Amino acid sequence: MTLVEELLLQPVSTGILLGAVLMVLLVVYLFSSDSDTDTGKEPPGPKPFPVLGNLLQLDLKNFYPSNLCLQMSKQYGSIFTVYFGPKKVVVLTGYQTVKQALVNHAEEFGDRDINPIFYDFNEGFGILFSNGENWKEMRRFALSTLRDLGMGKRGSEERIIEETWYLREVVENFKGKPFDTTQPLNYAVSNIISAIVCGSRFEYSDPQFQKMVNRSNENIRITGSASIQLYNMFPWFGLWLKDRKTIMTNREKTLKDIMQIVHSLQETLNPQECRGIIDCFLACKQKMEAGEKNSLFHEQNLLHIISNLFAAGTETTSTTLRWGILLMAKYPHIQDQVQQEIDRVVGGRQPVLDDRKNLPYTDAVIHETQRLADIVPMNLPHTTTCDVNFQGFFIKKGTCVFPLLTSVLKDENEWESPYTFNPGHFLDEQGHFIKRDAFMPFSGGRRVCLGESLARMELFLFFTTLLQHFRFTPPPGVSEEQLDLTPAVGFTLSPSPHKLSAVNRFA
Repeated sequence: MTLVEELLLQPVSTGILLGAVLMVLLVVYLFSSDSDTDTGKEPPGPKPFPVLGNLLQLDLKNFYPSNLCLQMSKQYGSIFTVYFGPKKVVVLTGYQTVKQALVNHAEEFGDRDINPIFYDFNEGFGILFSNGENWKEMRRFALSTLRDLGMGKRGSEERIIEETWYLREVVENFKGKPFDTTQPLNYAVSNIISAIVCGSRFEYSDPQFQKMVNRSNENIRITGSASIQLYNMFPWFGLWLKDRKTIMTNREKTLKDIMQIVHSLQETLNPQECRGIIDCFLACKQKMEAGEKNSLFHEQNLLHIISNLFAAGTETTSTTLRWGILLMAKYPHIQDQVQQEIDRVVGGRQPVLDDRKNLPYTDAVIHETQRLADIVPMNLPHTTTCDVNFQGFFIKKGTCVFPLLTSVLKDENEWESPYTFNPGHFLDEQGHFIKRDAFMPFSGGRRVCLGESLARMELFLFFTTLLQHFRFTPPPGVSEEQLDLTPAVGFTLSPSPHKLSAVNRFA
């Protein structure tokens, strides 16, 4: 079923409205002319329809990961053009092409394409969806502050280990009965960000904390919906879309909650002893306000940096952990090998980061989970900062570019069995862990995930601690073969709703 067909099957009013909008767009197209003339050979691609572009070819069920784009790459090559509605997009596929663009041509492909829903989220502030001086200054601040606060170092490790104790208690309380892993893992991972941002964690039962995490997850899910895809193509359609209204309502509530947290911390602020990122930002704000009238350290940037960190720092890591646990239940023989290795190397003590070098199989399983889960298949969109001549093609300044991560993580030229769960991808013949160049779940170049080192620590410590203490199995009456690995489509790819049993291995 295509995107248009799906939308037309919605209530009649929506279908009529869509039809009216398309008629108006067609009239506008017919009476407009494009006077731009580009120089050079542009990337090939399927012929677009007027106004609709290649919309009629989009299969909604396969939009993430985009089987359509992967299929097109077989016909048109590793660089091609596709039109999402009237918007022209250049898609880059395969490890070699994506790496060359993001790493070797980092400046040319380094800006973020900010589509309508991303602009609604951030209005050009924060880090994820900003460009220019604002992005440079805020990313520089975030990176230096995260380093000062111990990201990727001993301080972060201690926070994560402490949180594993709370998570273990929650899982233990289910006493082997089937449960949904979503909320416990979301709350645990979000508390790591909370500790870094605010200087303290939340109780899992805190209603404000629960609502913030749940709203963020809902927004990420809805952002991948058909109606929001339509909105990004035709922004004037947004006023009538329920999903957009839900997103904006959630956003306003979350920003209000963040403001309350900021005001609470501001009352006890000591610039000489910063508890977290909020304190550091407020201290910089005080310093800048004394000497600069147009400082970028203002309230809007603070609110959106915090919002960015909570959303990006929670969803991707917790979703990867959910995939990891589901895969262990799906493939018990692999779970056996992980637990045997942990028992042999760690025993009954708390796993620590230094154990990673002595747990090559466990490390390989974590990496293979990230590769196969492929949770951000389309990557976040980029845009060219100047006219670019790239691999024999001309790409105009300001063109939206999708460096397709799914085509890297499942590149048939780089992975022996790209579509199966195979920890051997990260092991040599002697069973030692090996790095793979095409392992790019955090993207690359200027826009590489700034929390990569923290996420890697979280994945290792949470995963090893959970597998050390619990045996994960399907619910009673469900076989391993019946566990569904089909992802639930949203802005990220998360496991479809399911429950698992966690049996205490030491009970």
